[in-house]
Amino acid sequence: MTEQEIETFLTEPRLAMLLYNGSRPGPTGVPVWFDWDGETLRMFASRTSPKVKQLQADPNILVLVTNHVGEPEGWVAFDGRVEVGEFEADDWLALINRVAPRYWDLSNPDYSSVIEQWRSSPEAFASLTLAPSAIRSGA
Repeated sequence: MTEQEIETFLTEPRLAMLLYNGSRPGPTGVPVWFDWDGETLRMFASRTSPKVKQLQADPNILVLVTNHVGEPEGWVAFDGRVEVGEFEADDWLALINRVAPRYWDLSNPDYSSVIEQWRSSPEAFASLTLAPSAIRSGA
């Protein structure tokens, strides 16, 4: 893909797979919400999740974003070292307000209730930031 095709591909709401070296013999992969600004990939995780501990021990990751079912084949992979950090309240609100409506219909009271809880608890989440060392793509 060209750089413009990658940017267009990433503007669609898509789940990403965060792949990292966990406690198992092979890589561990988990779905994550993400925000891409053209330079940095932003994600988050519960501060108490096992992946946060694993990422602090070994920050080398791959984040893979793929096509939707029924869409022509395509993918973008981000390689690099993730930075695990804390959220300032304003930064957390800005991120969750950008990504939540992409992934959940916030007119659904169940979803909006969860997001309201998340908004009021930035300390419960770890910031996962990746300035990729490589971006690969295919179609």
